[in-house]
Amino acid sequence: MKLNEIKDNEGASKNRKRVGRGIGSGKGKTGGRGVKGQKARSGVAINGFEGGQMPIYRRLPKRGFTNVFASDYVEVSLGRIQTAIDAGKLDAKATVDAASLKAAGVIRRERDGVRVLSDGELKAKLTIVVAGASKAAVEKIEKAGGSVQVLAAPAAAE
Repeated sequence: MKLNEIKDNEGASKNRKRVGRGIGSGKGKTGGRGVKGQKARSGVAINGFEGGQMPIYRRLPKRGFTNVFASDYVEVSLGRIQTAIDAGKLDAKATVDAASLKAAGVIRRERDGVRVLSDGELKAKLTIVVAGASKAAVEKIEKAGGSVQVLAAPAAAE
């Protein structure tokens, strides 16, 4: 093989379709844009435009709001924690906190903290340190002989 013999495989590269270059090209005159009007021009930005009638996002009433200061907790069930212990990913004797849950692959990221929910059964005696826990989850953990320490919420920035 010589350098002047190197070429792409058949069909690996296609020539660009040159629009607006005569009727014989198949993409002449309007260049594939249909007929005249706003969409045939360049710089079209008509998202949500309804032909001059009042758009639906202005006709409907606005309700509620999004609290930008709300805490975004990662929710973990007791059953999921027990599964990780059974699989040997979590050490039941060590303290279970957000870092250990992340290392075990139970959660992907910590966000604003971990909240434990009571879904599933817990057999292991655990010491859990988390940002929050439901009452039922605390009862199940204490019934299994473990303890729960809920971290204080961070003070709101002023």
